[in-house]
Amino acid sequence: MEARFPIRLIAMDLDGTLVGSDLVLGPRTVAAFRAAVADGVQITIATGRMAKSARPFAETLGQTAPIIAYQGALIREMWAAGAPLGKLLFHHPLPAAVARETLIWSTEHGLAAHVNHLERFVLPASDPRADDYSAFLGARAEIVPDLVAWIQRPVTKILAVGDAPRPTQLLAGARAHFAGRAEVTVSHPEFLEFLAPKVSKGEAVRWLARRLGIPLEQTMAIGDQFNDLEMIEGVGHGVAMPSAPPEVQAAARYIAPPLAEEGAAQVVEALVLPGRDGARNVGRFAARR
Repeated sequence: MEARFPIRLIAMDLDGTLVGSDLVLGPRTVAAFRAAVADGVQITIATGRMAKSARPFAETLGQTAPIIAYQGALIREMWAAGAPLGKLLFHHPLPAAVARETLIWSTEHGLAAHVNHLERFVLPASDPRADDYSAFLGARAEIVPDLVAWIQRPVTKILAVGDAPRPTQLLAGARAHFAGRAEVTVSHPEFLEFLAPKVSKGEAVRWLARRLGIPLEQTMAIGDQFNDLEMIEGVGHGVAMPSAPPEVQAAARYIAPPLAEEGAAQVVEALVLPGRDGARNVGRFAARR
């Protein structure tokens, strides 16, 4: 897609792109995104997390635009801390029968699966890592005796967990098995995710850009994993982190410096912030073809 300046919308992944395992936004990252917002640029976190888990990070960055959650299956308006949840703008859940099948398939392939629905996080009683997941997501898990039986209605997402690189190794087989019935992606080396057909961060960014009246040619998307591929290739200014898989880097126009160097912030500083000639700075991050 043609890339045009100025950049008016930035969609950024969270884990592995803006924060590491410590879940802390660096000061340079906060300053860069807040400066962009102050100049009138719209920003949105586009994450696999639930919206209420992403909201504290969005608030720190100065985001006022809606949050893209669950890989694009859900979009919710931003809301103030302590207030009720923001208005639900978009929700495309996975049919119940397919969701149950993904749970069974995941178990047969050695993965521990759980359910994300709206702002709920549901685990089977047999999963010993409830506290770990709760700490990562910033939300308390609900425990049910039989997760397959619990799913009687469509759910937002199924997340299956396994030791890396097992989820990535299973990706192609899962996509073939559920073709036309579920989208399958990897959001983290340990996470294989199942979503409703046609759900992706790319489609969500397209939906939000249209709502905001911003051309995709003037949109930037930054990410580090397979679940970021569609949004990186679907905008004018696609940015991959250097830790991203080769397929994701190949779809990007730019490669950011590493997360440890707050690489996403460096790209925003050079290409987005006022007083910088973004078109003249693209060579600093141009992806090799």
